[in-house]
Amino acid sequence: MPFRKVLVANRGEIACRVIRALREAGITSVAVYSDADRASLHVRMADEASHIGPSPSAESYLRIDKILDAARRHSAEAIHPGYGFLSENADFAEACENAGITFIGPSADSIRRVGAKTRARELAIEAGVPILPGTLRGVASHEEADSIAGEIGYPVMLKAAAGGGGKGMRRVDSAADLSAALRDASSEAERAFGNGEVYIEKLIDKPRHIEIQVLGDVFGKVIHLGERECSIQRRHQKVIEECPSPFVVERPGLRREMGNAAVRLTVAAGYRNAGTVEFLVDPLEGKYYFLEMNTRLQVEHPVTELVTGFDLVQWQLKIAAGEAIDVEQDAVRWTGSAIECRLGAEDPDNQFFPSPGRITALKEPSGPGIRLDTGIYSGWNVPLEYDSLLAKLAVWAPTRDEAIARMQRALGECHIGGIKNNLEFFQGVMRDPAFQSADLHTGFISEFLERYRYAVREPDVEVAEMLAALAHSRKTKTATASAVAVNSSNWVRDGRSRLRR
Repeated sequence: MPFRKVLVANRGEIACRVIRALREAGITSVAVYSDADRASLHVRMADEASHIGPSPSAESYLRIDKILDAARRHSAEAIHPGYGFLSENADFAEACENAGITFIGPSADSIRRVGAKTRARELAIEAGVPILPGTLRGVASHEEADSIAGEIGYPVMLKAAAGGGGKGMRRVDSAADLSAALRDASSEAERAFGNGEVYIEKLIDKPRHIEIQVLGDVFGKVIHLGERECSIQRRHQKVIEECPSPFVVERPGLRREMGNAAVRLTVAAGYRNAGTVEFLVDPLEGKYYFLEMNTRLQVEHPVTELVTGFDLVQWQLKIAAGEAIDVEQDAVRWTGSAIECRLGAEDPDNQFFPSPGRITALKEPSGPGIRLDTGIYSGWNVPLEYDSLLAKLAVWAPTRDEAIARMQRALGECHIGGIKNNLEFFQGVMRDPAFQSADLHTGFISEFLERYRYAVREPDVEVAEMLAALAHSRKTKTATASAVAVNSSNWVRDGRSRLRR
């Protein structure tokens, strides 16, 4: 491995995951951290660390100049961006290239080709990959949007052209709702991505969200590592993922068909390194449609690793160092079933509000087939400034039924004291008959909550974060200590008996 030292431009569990891979490869790791992360686990794990600024990400983790300055000061030859923050930022990739530092990911040109969803849709058409009916560019006015939506037929989905993660997305069921939805989607997209461009797609009722993992090298070779089922989502963000997809398993040939489509798109983009091509699947017709391409390592990559045996971070390092992919497509094998739950500091009893605070106790699950990618430890303060993801619990077993049972066991062994968390929520999902029978779609969680009388109106995310921040800032030390000592929740107190019926 030609890299001697790599800087990890991220935090939390993904930074820890990359640092472990670097250590296995004999590469020195450099962590970066903000004021809020001075005592974080990834800083403790790394061989070297560099402070990059105040707690707000806009002043630290999103500052290209500070990241590059840290890399120069520590003589890092390459930067691994993880996911989130600058991982899909073409300007960052280009700045690394200009500074003579290897960006462990695709080229800036490839990111620009597929990073904007409207441009990616055009590329998909060129590559012969099916797309949903809709626009190939952002709509310029309400009148244009009204005409296009009428032609496609309601319901339709408005989407931000420049981003993802559920920001700038609105479902529109009728022409009467279009104007307000267009205004809100564009405004949210502008705040989130600095670009208010919004395009229109036909909406599929209760679709499955299935993605294909791809790897491409600098010599133009591309292979796929199969699919992940990502249909269990909340506010358009994934919370549970599986490999393989139970839908694909029941349809011989669909993995090959979707995989080949993903490879064609990846080749057309001139793409190298790890990436993911996402599809929406119509469960009634069995047809799939290109959704977007993520030009980075995915949060849910562990389930693919468990089923295929590929270490995706090690492959990222090899490809970035100029090594060829020496595996043929026919040699890729999928064995058993893997499931991942995203463990977060959030309160399912209170509309999934963020739950920052001190972790007073931590018990990690163990045993056969258990993997925990974590960035936390007992005594650490979960900061309010960042995403609420704490860890990813993944399990592997020979069959899906056995994987579900193993996940139930692992969730039961896991304990995170001092803060609200979603462990009990996931236990309820694992026991749910619809989940166990693989009756999955992107609206699954809303139906699950309704079935068990936990349906709540999901608040605007920004309002939720604002209220949580206000409450957090007003806590006294005494009140905080009292609040975090509460370790039970309504899911435990009221929900357990119903969830087990």
